[in-house]
Amino acid sequence: MSHDPRIIIALDVAQGAQALALADRLDPQACRLKVGLELFTGSGPAIVRALQERGFQVFLDLKYHDIPNTVARACARAADLGVWMMNVHALGGPRMLAAARKAVPSTTLLIGVTILTSHDRAELSLLGLGEPGSRVEELAGLCAAEGLDGVVCSPQEAAPLRARHARPFCLVTPGIRPRGAHTDDQRRVATGPEALAAGADYLVIGRPITAAANPQEALAACRAEIGEAG
Repeated sequence: MSHDPRIIIALDVAQGAQALALADRLDPQACRLKVGLELFTGSGPAIVRALQERGFQVFLDLKYHDIPNTVARACARAADLGVWMMNVHALGGPRMLAAARKAVPSTTLLIGVTILTSHDRAELSLLGLGEPGSRVEELAGLCAAEGLDGVVCSPQEAAPLRARHARPFCLVTPGIRPRGAHTDDQRRVATGPEALAAGADYLVIGRPITAAANPQEALAACRAEIGEAG
């Protein structure tokens, strides 16, 4: 492709009209857009197509996690939409990951979700998952072994994962906050420069851009912070 913007803006809104209004204030050459559970549940595949018609590449963030055959079928339908990236949950296990990989063509990036950035150590202990770092490394290794293109991980896990997994295995990091921004409900956060220095490839940013008075200016500031302005 002619451009590869690092920033993925999370359209964590309830209505398709809200998402399109935000998209109309952004430049598809400067960012990609993430469609998650709430927006997709409310607006369906039509919102993905509408964003693509505006020139945006879409990360479909639905975190599929079910029996292998069900996930494979769902992944195939998602890939039919022509999305740039989509994900499954690594806790689905190797057979599920292998089925998803087989169902998704190489033209769509397929990545695995490891441990959600909203979880802290206390919560992970209650879930029987232990330390986030070790669980993330195990799940990322599973994704790599089954041929996935990368993983979602917190910025804190990016450096050890990059040391174990060379590019083109990609690391997508939510929990990105510009300097001085609120952390909201994220627990394991970092600035964009910190995440990129640790080995991240793509940065997911939501409210610091979408809730800004001028989203395009906020995006430009985030791009400038990571040295991508222009």
